Amino acid sequence: MGTRPDPEPVYLSYCTCPDAKTAQSLAKTLVAEHLAACVNVLPGLVSVYRWQARIETDAEVLLLIKTTKARVAALAARIETLHPYDVPEVISHPITAGNTHYLDWVRQCTANNHL
Repeated sequence: MGTRPDPEPVYLSYCTCPDAKTAQSLAKTLVAEHLAACVNVLPGLVSVYRWQARIETDAEVLLLIKTTKARVAALAARIETLHPYDVPEVISHPITAGNTHYLDWVRQCTANNHL
């Protein structure tokens, strides 16, 4: 009897966008290109940050992106290519627990066989 290999780790990535149009476009592209299984688009975010030696406050839209560890680098690179910001926020965290069927679905949607 062999042991089952550990499943591909699933990650949650965050990305802020300047507006709903940009957020929707990015979300659809990431899912269409199998870089993400699902992207939640959350409007109504207010970000306070330092940029070019000034404190800024802006309305933004947050993307919650479900992907796999194998796709995180390609996901970040694709966002950087498409995003209007000079330095787009892309932060990724491993998901350490969750609904097994949902996590398997994320893996299936982002698997290499979709390329």
